[in-house]
Amino acid sequence: MPSSPTPGRPRGLPRAHLRQDFAASLVVFLVALPLCVGVAVASGVPAELGLVTGIVGGLVTGVMRGSSLQVSGPAAGLTVLVLESVRAFGLAGLGVIVLAAGLVQTALGLLRWGRWFRAISLSVVEGMLAGIGLVIVAGQLYAAAGVTAPDGGPARLAALPGALAGALADPRAVASVAVAAGTVLVIVGWPRLPGRVGALPGALVAVLLAGLVTALAGLPVATVRVDGVLAAVRPPDSAAFLLLAEPAVLGAVLAFALIASAESLFSAAAVDRLHDGPRTEYDRELVAQGVGNTLCGLLGALPLTAVIVRSSANVRAGARTRAARVLHGVWLLVFAVLLPGALAHVPLPALAGILVHAGWKLIPFRGIVALWRAHRGEAAVLAATAAAIVAVGMLEGVLVGLGLAVAKAAWEASHLRVDHTDEPPPDGASPSDDDRPPHGAPPAHGEPGPPPHGRPGPPAVGVLRVRLSGGATFLRLPKLLDALEALPRDRPVEVDLSGLHHLDHACRAAMTAWAERHSAAGSHPVRLPPFPDPPAAPAAAPAGP
Repeated sequence: MPSSPTPGRPRGLPRAHLRQDFAASLVVFLVALPLCVGVAVASGVPAELGLVTGIVGGLVTGVMRGSSLQVSGPAAGLTVLVLESVRAFGLAGLGVIVLAAGLVQTALGLLRWGRWFRAISLSVVEGMLAGIGLVIVAGQLYAAAGVTAPDGGPARLAALPGALAGALADPRAVASVAVAAGTVLVIVGWPRLPGRVGALPGALVAVLLAGLVTALAGLPVATVRVDGVLAAVRPPDSAAFLLLAEPAVLGAVLAFALIASAESLFSAAAVDRLHDGPRTEYDRELVAQGVGNTLCGLLGALPLTAVIVRSSANVRAGARTRAARVLHGVWLLVFAVLLPGALAHVPLPALAGILVHAGWKLIPFRGIVALWRAHRGEAAVLAATAAAIVAVGMLEGVLVGLGLAVAKAAWEASHLRVDHTDEPPPDGASPSDDDRPPHGAPPAHGEPGPPPHGRPGPPAVGVLRVRLSGGATFLRLPKLLDALEALPRDRPVEVDLSGLHHLDHACRAAMTAWAERHSAAGSHPVRLPPFPDPPAAPAAAPAGP
């Protein structure tokens, strides 16, 4: 009896799957090749290390379970963080940081924390990508002009107009900017060509055309420096591991682990929407990313993440199994071994143009406008995260965004509403009808005793009913006390707590103290219902014999 097809895969022979995966792997290889080299150059490391990371992403992470169609490799989203780490700690320090970040990712995946990364606020993630995109665009515009960018995001943005204006007076800079601009135009316009020609990866076509034009025209443009893959791979030595004792290095490790994990798992969620095959197992995917980064750290290469550009190209090219992404790693390995000298003909401005386009795509312009119209608080978190990344740094910006998102959620969760209704006294009612305790019962705390026999009591007044709804937390305590203390003290007050979904200890104590003060100052007590008891801790199981 023939076996049933694997769930989530189309019916057909395994040979058909292999043929589709083979074709898809070639497409992904052509997409990944210029991106691997461009990200490496923009990160301040040898171009060959970008290929090494792409190979690990295909041959190691690609084999492991998690997301079957997602492709991993060096990503533009980590360019800024890698560049800062290389400048501060050197290539050996980068290897240690990536290795430690991979171990952190692996541990989080084994602890089944992968799904919790999906709880990160989307506005923080988009703000992070927008900030990264701004920094990449600003930095690569300097690279396109062939000038050195100043340190710091604000200084880089402020000096950019002057740097570009000054580049127009230098023929070499003009040629460099022209190559970069032409690269961007080809990337944007190539997919719009009709037929199968437009299906070729625009970035690869742009690099090939830029190299051809530069060589034929003899343009004075810098090209990629090639030293060979084996010469570029430098595992960190034992002295580099001593850097882990520095707080700045530990902060970089956490930043790499957090950002790489969030980007990979958000990419997995996006890829799952592109196909109807097996869904992503987030914990396994986090382990796969961690193992890949651990190996990249041991090789002294760039960190890897899952990349939506390569992953979507893999899905659209018809990939059906993990074989497509594994084969793409094989093609990268073949290129790195047999054709490394071809990189020497790639113009650096062309790679800068690729990164300018990639950074621009990271900025969610339409999403920001839509978010501002629907949720201005979320838009503010997004903008603050991006601004902090540009002004201070990657880790600080992400922490600012997470802090603002948590504060915003806490503020909204503690929304409190105080309503009160004024009920007139019933006809013929007397104070004894409403306020006096039953015959023989002692007066309640704060209540006056019954008036002497034959002496009339105070005139009857209506009850002021106060209803609290929402969440009564310490964040709303000033509003709560302002509303309660503004109530008249010559009226009986009844408080209704049935609309509260949360009441913390601070509000309980404040309401009790207010009720005592209000009752002591006036002639009528405050009637507070019993506060709901906090949930009791579960009883311990009886000890065994």
